[in-house]
Amino acid sequence: MAQLPILAITAGDPAGAGPEITARAFANDSVYEMCRPVVIGDPCMMQQALVCTGLNDQIRIHVIEDVKDAVYEKSIMNVYDMHLISDPSEIELGKISKEAGEAAFQYVVKAIQLAMADEVDGTITNAISKEAINLAGHHYSGHTEIYADYTGTKRYCMMLAHNDFRVVHVSTHVSLREACDRCKKERILDVIEMADEVCRDLGIKEPKVAVAGLNPHCGEHGMFGREEIEEIEPAIAEAKEKGIQAIGPCPPDTVFSQAIGGWYDIVVCMYHDQGHIPTKVQGFVYDRERQQWNAVAGINITLGLPIIRVSVDHGTAFDHAGKGDANELSLLNSIEYGAKMALSRLEKRG
Repeated sequence: MAQLPILAITAGDPAGAGPEITARAFANDSVYEMCRPVVIGDPCMMQQALVCTGLNDQIRIHVIEDVKDAVYEKSIMNVYDMHLISDPSEIELGKISKEAGEAAFQYVVKAIQLAMADEVDGTITNAISKEAINLAGHHYSGHTEIYADYTGTKRYCMMLAHNDFRVVHVSTHVSLREACDRCKKERILDVIEMADEVCRDLGIKEPKVAVAGLNPHCGEHGMFGREEIEEIEPAIAEAKEKGIQAIGPCPPDTVFSQAIGGWYDIVVCMYHDQGHIPTKVQGFVYDRERQQWNAVAGINITLGLPIIRVSVDHGTAFDHAGKGDANELSLLNSIEYGAKMALSRLEKRG
């Protein structure tokens, strides 16, 4: 186990299902086989989550103030005590609040600090509420922007993945109108390069990078828009000159089916929903008869950072908080991806 990467796992919004999802993940022995995990949160909330999920007899919390004090054994959950919540009654489950937002934000900041100081080899994030962290006075539109700010990163993008289906985004948390304005050659080229790089980090020697168009039918030679002609095609051409197998522009209504079929290793998407919708159609499976989710799978990775950040690809699940039935599959997927990336980076360092 000493050779496994140390991963900091944030508890997410304490009013959401993040603590319970974390508890359920720790009940899976594979977590300890993939990494040495440390939860960043408050022990009282994690203890409440263990009771709520019925796992308090199987998993014991080990409170730490320093990563060096962690004990990596199955059935032990190391919790890095943030001293933000002393009693679970301070947080109303399922409700947005600035108190919960402040805690969730500080969990993320601490994980970043530990990774930047090389005390952990990667970070895994549970969901936060954008509204709650903004109520707490931290004006960010999501994890990606927090990580970029606190690591001083200017060139970054979001990647979503479900098994070997992968997408990256030219723009994310902006209006659709603004997203169209952000489809510029320089930015598209940056994202193509980051897409190629992450595939190589994952062991793909010659990645095939599909680049989706912005407009219907990729603009139909300018009839439905000229972004493909003026911005996307020039970016693809320059990427090819750099030795990247960039393919496109590809019509968005077919490129994802082709990626699922193995034609491409990753798809560069022009805006948030263009990439999110096909990924969640793949990973989120709802049982009509039982009226519950059978699977909530998929992960979110921020590319371009000096540290590893992998996240669940779902929200805070406020409606599941306190019920103990939230699905942990996305978190397990995130830990697996994060551990794989961390091992790759550790091997490159020698």
